Amino acid sequence: MIVKENFEIKNLTTYKIGGKVTRVYFPENQSEFTELLRTIESYIVLGSCSNILFSSAGYDGNVIMTSELKQFEIRGTKVFASAGVKGPFLAQKTAEEGLSGFEFMIGFPGSIGGDICMNAGAHGQCISDNLVQVSVFNRETGEVEYKQKSELDFSYRHSCLSDGKYILLHAEFDLKRAPEEEIKSLINRNLEFRKSIQPSLATPNAGSVFKNPENDSAGRLLDKAGVKSFDLPRVQVWNNHANFIVNKGEATSEDVLTLMVMMYNAVKNQYTIELRPEIIYIGDKTKKEEELWNILYQKNQK
Repeated sequence: MIVKENFEIKNLTTYKIGGKVTRVYFPENQSEFTELLRTIESYIVLGSCSNILFSSAGYDGNVIMTSELKQFEIRGTKVFASAGVKGPFLAQKTAEEGLSGFEFMIGFPGSIGGDICMNAGAHGQCISDNLVQVSVFNRETGEVEYKQKSELDFSYRHSCLSDGKYILLHAEFDLKRAPEEEIKSLINRNLEFRKSIQPSLATPNAGSVFKNPENDSAGRLLDKAGVKSFDLPRVQVWNNHANFIVNKGEATSEDVLTLMVMMYNAVKNQYTIELRPEIIYIGDKTKKEEELWNILYQKNQK
C-alpha cells in the first residue's frame, strides 16, 4: 500500500486547491481499507475529491483515499462496485452491457462512495434509484455491516453516510435492460448538456456550489441576483452557469470561500433565502476562513 507524507492534496482535487496533508494512504483492496479504518485513530476518507474545497492551510492529520479501490463486476442486471470506482467509468461499462440507470453519472467525476454518501443525481436520475444494498464500516463499533437501501435514509443530496458514522466499502445495484443505442443516446445528451452550461473538467471547479432550495433552483436564484458578474483576481463565477466557481489559477481556499459568501449574501439580500453549500470544506482553517465558514456552513447545518 502506498503511503505519502506531507502530500500536496491539491494535486488530487478537481479545484486544484489545497495544502499539505500530514499522511495520505492509498489502500488497494477491501482488506487494506478496513484494516486502516480499524487501526488509524483519526482520519478523513476521500474519493475523487470532486465536490471538495480543501484548505490551502492543509490538514494536520490522516487522509485515506479510495481511488485505488477499483474493483467492480457485472452479473446479469446486477452491478457490484467498490467505493473508489468512478461514476463515468461505470456509466460506460454498464451502457456496453445494455444496462440503464447510470447515464447521469457520465457528466461528473465522482466515485461510488462519494456519490452514495451525498445521493448524487442529475437529469432526473440519482444514485439511490437502483441501489440494492451496501457494505459499510461502522466507525463506532469498528465492524463491517450490511445495509439495505431502505436503511440509508436517502433524501436530496443526503444519506445516513453523510453524518460520518458509516464509511461505504462496497455497493450492489440492480439496473434495467434497455437498447444500447437508447442508453448511449441519453449519455451523449447528458454530455452535451454539461458542455453547454458547465465548465469542463479542464477548468478547475468542484461542481455545483450550493444545493437547490426546496421547489427552486440555486442557479436560477444566483443568476437573478446578478452573481455572474462576480470576478475576483483568482476565482470567478462561471459565465454560463451562476452556481459554479472556477479557479482562474493559483486560487486559495480563502478566495473560494470569499466568493461563496458574496454569492450567498446576494441571494439572501434579494430573496431572503439562505442557500446551503453543496461543496464540502475540509482542512485547517485560518482565522479569516473560520469567519467565512461560519457564515456559510455553521448557520446552515441541520
